[in-house]
Amino acid sequence: MSTRSTFSKAEIRKNNPLFSPLRAVVETTMYGNNINEIETIEEAYLLAKESMHTVVTDLLVKHPEKLGLPFGAKVLVENGGAVVGRTAAAKRILGENSEEDAKLAPIIREAIYQGENNKRYKGTAYVGLDPEFMVKAHLSVPVGQENNLYSWLLNFQICNELYDEMYLESRPINEGDIFIYQDPEWHHPDYPMGLAYFDSEHNTAVILGMNYFGELKKATLTLAWGTAHRLGYVACHGGQKKFTLTNGKNYVSAFFGLSGSGKSTLTHAKHEHKYKVEVLHDDAFIISLKNGLSIALEPAYFDKTQDYPSDHVEVDYFVTVQNVAVTLDENGDKVLLTEDLRNGNGRTIKSRYSTSNRVDKFDEPIDAIYWIMKDESLPPVMKINDPILAATFGATLATKRSTAERLKKGIDVNKLVIEPYANPFRIYPLDEDYHHFKALFTDQKINCYILNTGFFGDKKVTAAITLSSIESIVEETAEFKPFGTLNDLSYLVVDGYEPEFDNQEYHQLVQERLNMRVAYIQEQKEKNQLNVLPDEALEAMQALIE
Repeated sequence: MSTRSTFSKAEIRKNNPLFSPLRAVVETTMYGNNINEIETIEEAYLLAKESMHTVVTDLLVKHPEKLGLPFGAKVLVENGGAVVGRTAAAKRILGENSEEDAKLAPIIREAIYQGENNKRYKGTAYVGLDPEFMVKAHLSVPVGQENNLYSWLLNFQICNELYDEMYLESRPINEGDIFIYQDPEWHHPDYPMGLAYFDSEHNTAVILGMNYFGELKKATLTLAWGTAHRLGYVACHGGQKKFTLTNGKNYVSAFFGLSGSGKSTLTHAKHEHKYKVEVLHDDAFIISLKNGLSIALEPAYFDKTQDYPSDHVEVDYFVTVQNVAVTLDENGDKVLLTEDLRNGNGRTIKSRYSTSNRVDKFDEPIDAIYWIMKDESLPPVMKINDPILAATFGATLATKRSTAERLKKGIDVNKLVIEPYANPFRIYPLDEDYHHFKALFTDQKINCYILNTGFFGDKKVTAAITLSSIESIVEETAEFKPFGTLNDLSYLVVDGYEPEFDNQEYHQLVQERLNMRVAYIQEQKEKNQLNVLPDEALEAMQALIE
């Protein structure tokens, strides 16, 4: 599915639904005299390598020829200052607040006008790696942002002969290309944490006052997910993999969780050669409601470096690195000092070749969806048998924040929070996601589970416990028992993690966490139009408590 880059003269009209004032402002900037268009990844690399903000390490990029990079290309490092994570509080969506929209229109025009005093770069890439779904995206950044542009072109699929041909053969759709404008030097007293402003229906975003690369990556995905959603796909912030058992049977699983929840670990786990495993992606994909196929949106991975010591095998696949220290090894070579010593949320763009079993599309429908939570009231694995409850638990996914997010002062990072479907990047009503996931559970008969990767009571649920539990489900040897008197919930029997239903303290904790979800649904219904869930979701959760 290809988006539209050009229009006939008859289509270029104010009332064309593909145009809007914000889109007109942003797209126009892409054609200015101050724009230098970057057409190859090698050109982007050389610019980033020479940037004043760059540390050129002595680490060689693996498989440079496959990535379109010159022989001998080095891993590049760029570090930020105080901010090393996403700023969710900066997000605004056009149409949510008409008064603020009216206020922002001249502010953004002025910001872009002032930005024309500087030279800028423009890059173009594809989001979606199969002719079934490909969206063309354009990013404009100022001089000084060479590393972010290079990382963006690595993270998504830069236009080249192979993908240009694929794009031309994809089915055209009546959606405009994605346009994103960034200026990290912008400041405004009313937006001290910056501004990420989305016109979701017109595939346009403005990222102001923020330098962190994750803002550009997630803004692009936000708009691509919105496009896919309108075309009948389920937007998924998670990982997906396929197991092939020794009997030839396939099992496709999808893991949904926030950064730091374990979704990447679960997605990339090799399972000790028990099965052949193929990976679609560990962060961004879509599922067709029509036939169940899944498509990856990105070739690369934006991975945390926290768990990778400098001699870890995964470091071989780093291409760019953000917010990570550099030191000298015994040969005097500049190498990485990882494990979040410098700051939390060190990151890397890691090439697709770190996953030898990587694919871009699964034709087989999904067998199971796993909601990854960190909730002390939950055993390591729960199974949900009712489609309404399955969609509702996903919409009230409870977890904890990580260092990937920049939080307002006074917010407790250890406090349990709810993030529907583990996707803080959604820009359309929550009930639409609810109905999409419910359709997967009803029409495509997908099984649903909850994985608790935090603590059960005061006992840590280890990665080994979670992985062995998943394997037992895949092999159909898992033993589930009813979760107390709740017919639609059951738990996987795991030694040492048995719920104590006769323990009043535990009983109260379960009630408290169910009430937390009910309160969230009621609260959103009262104050947040974007996050309203259908009445059946509230009724299903209340029925559990009663």
